Amino acid sequence: MKPYSSAAGTLAASLYFAAAAHGQWLKYPTPGIPRLPDGKPNLTAQPPRLTDGKPDLSGIWAVECGIYGRDDCFIRSLFFDAAKDLKADDVEMTSWAKAIQQQREGRDHVDDPYGYCMPPGVPRIDYAGGAFKILQTPAETAFLYESLVGMIFRQVLTDGRALPSAPDPTWLGYSVGRWEGDAFVIETIGLKDGGWLDTKKGRPHSDALHVTERFRRTDFGHMNLAITIDDPKAYVKPWTVNTVLTLLPDTELLEAFCDTHEKTMEHRRITPPPLEPPSPRAAAKN
Repeated sequence: MKPYSSAAGTLAASLYFAAAAHGQWLKYPTPGIPRLPDGKPNLTAQPPRLTDGKPDLSGIWAVECGIYGRDDCFIRSLFFDAAKDLKADDVEMTSWAKAIQQQREGRDHVDDPYGYCMPPGVPRIDYAGGAFKILQTPAETAFLYESLVGMIFRQVLTDGRALPSAPDPTWLGYSVGRWEGDAFVIETIGLKDGGWLDTKKGRPHSDALHVTERFRRTDFGHMNLAITIDDPKAYVKPWTVNTVLTLLPDTELLEAFCDTHEKTMEHRRITPPPLEPPSPRAAAKN
């Protein structure tokens, strides 16, 4: 399969070159960065902490192989296959999810809403082909994403509130965070039915998806991220992927929007897909 035959792949390629041509503050030294004698950032230095003793997660981060481009590393990333490092029986789909996944992959994933300038959803936004900035305050932590379809923000509330009991589904859902030792744990619910977890495989999720993200900064320039997918309508059991985030010092986020994407779409009109059935009302037992 050609890696850029999908709508999302085409969008990634076009925005990659646009971003490269219009870099903003890409080589401005970041204040407060520990440096080696040659002036380069010391990414293995001790991780910083806030005044309350909690780890400071702030900075610009990117998942391994996660910056969009045409290189082999990106094509092997979680963006294309979220379960790439897991065994086949670790990710067991229900009959509803399996039928949708086969349709999406059979159509060469051209129906991916991310390729039509829609948000990638959670957790895919963590590895959807761009960097993101973390900003911490006592009451909330903000994530600013340099996504392929534009700048997207996400707020994780840390003021002690619980997740809503019956949220209206949204693209990014509703997120609350807490600390478990040095790990920052985010729980998210209230996501739209029929979302995509990855691009090439087209694995779906339902409106019952409960995502748990665990961020643990191991040194100045690296952070472990574990993502647990718990969706009883789409998967027989929860499954977890692990990856490493790398700090991107001396740079800034880049603006990228879909304002010229319609010109690209004029050359790739496709036959509309069959409608995907909504997820079952009750949790599927397969």
